Amino acid sequence: MEMTTAPSEASSRNVHLQGLVVDHGAALLTYTVKLLNDRHTAEDIVQETLIRAWRHADRLMNTEGSVRGWLLTVARNLAIDRMRSAAVRHEKVGVESQEVAEPDHADCVLASVEAAKLLHCLSKEHRQVLQHIYLSDKSVGETAQILGIPAGTVKSRQHYALTRLRARLSYPNPSELTTSR
Repeated sequence: MEMTTAPSEASSRNVHLQGLVVDHGAALLTYTVKLLNDRHTAEDIVQETLIRAWRHADRLMNTEGSVRGWLLTVARNLAIDRMRSAAVRHEKVGVESQEVAEPDHADCVLASVEAAKLLHCLSKEHRQVLQHIYLSDKSVGETAQILGIPAGTVKSRQHYALTRLRARLSYPNPSELTTSR
């Protein structure tokens, strides 16, 4: 539903709204914050109240009653509606009723099982190199010294082992793999 207003009437409403904000905005916000104990939501309520005041500006300008009383009543009703809404009831959970999620180690166990299966597809020599470098955090030189092989051989075995593992991850069907060094 679109409102059609003459330019002078619209500007008159805007001036009246600016006056309402200046005269009653702070009191309206303070009142609403006290009702809701939530400044963000209170600001939304005040904004909605002022929109309704703008829509009914002709009545508010011609009334002899209290404009602040009308604004506070509208704000109070909007706040009550907000507190009663189903969305808020489900969003706001008391601290004492919040469930604490316990960490689940199932993903770690599954990853370990998959890693063990992948390592078994490697030769003993490739597996030893990966175990020393990645699991024992040894350098290429230290691994070469422990295994009694040249550092170049360690690098080569590391490269081919990782290539085979990557291929295995890309193609889970073992028959799709070709044999590597």
